[in-house]
Amino acid sequence: MTDPSGGQGPSKVSPYLIWQQPHIIYLAELIYRQKPNKATLDKYKDLIFPAAEFMASFPEYSREDGYYHLNAPLKTAQELWAFNETNDPIFELSYWRLGLSIAQNWRKRLGLKPDQQWQDIIDHLAPLPRIADLYYPIAGHPDAYMNAAYRRLQPIVLATLGFLPLSDKVDTAIMKNTLKKVLDTWNWETTWGVDYPMIAMNAARLGMPETAVDILMKDLQKNTYLANGYNYQDDRLRIYLPGNGGLLTAVAMMAAGWDGCPDIPAPGFPKNGKWKVKWEGLHVMP
Repeated sequence: MTDPSGGQGPSKVSPYLIWQQPHIIYLAELIYRQKPNKATLDKYKDLIFPAAEFMASFPEYSREDGYYHLNAPLKTAQELWAFNETNDPIFELSYWRLGLSIAQNWRKRLGLKPDQQWQDIIDHLAPLPRIADLYYPIAGHPDAYMNAAYRRLQPIVLATLGFLPLSDKVDTAIMKNTLKKVLDTWNWETTWGVDYPMIAMNAARLGMPETAVDILMKDLQKNTYLANGYNYQDDRLRIYLPGNGGLLTAVAMMAAGWDGCPDIPAPGFPKNGKWKVKWEGLHVMP
């Protein structure tokens, strides 16, 4: 994320983002799910293992609490919090644990011994930030839902379950409370097109298909799809492809299902007699 002169680019936000680091691991795992053979493992291992090595080098161990932490300077996917005040962002913590767990599993598939450093981080990564019955975007900001300045842009806290699969670190009751808080209090005019499918996937995994459909249909400019199919944001950004990809992913997941979903047709759609869902060629999402 630098320009040819070594300066920050393409923006002052991008050099501090870390949530993209596990992407290559997640995408390779999707390929392996369709082609679970040694050829796939050999083809992508040299991408997965270096990515995992970087991820393992990034968290900082605290002797005070015995946890590994994702510490400042960094920016969350919400791109809101000051880079020098952001610690233990909830989505990044969850994605870090998933990415390292997948990489560890690839070692097992290849007959390699587990990487002890990776496992230590997986086992001792900081707990997801929460206060009482709500999950919080980052640690150390108890006013995240009380201060309107923080209830804007991407409600990335919800991607912790939805885009990512359910883990034993996520309490679904607390996540439902968090979803309700976002739906009731968020500044929707500041969101992006990708946020609506992200929230829909969260609601679907929480067993709330009516909410999933409602959020996909929410009548807002950022959730607009033009006649040519593009997700329109504003005059400056008439083509927003993350919104398109997010919508396709959410609808596919709601139709074909996800690991551990109810064994019913189209588990992400309401069972109120108003929906007849037909699909083909889709695969179950992790």
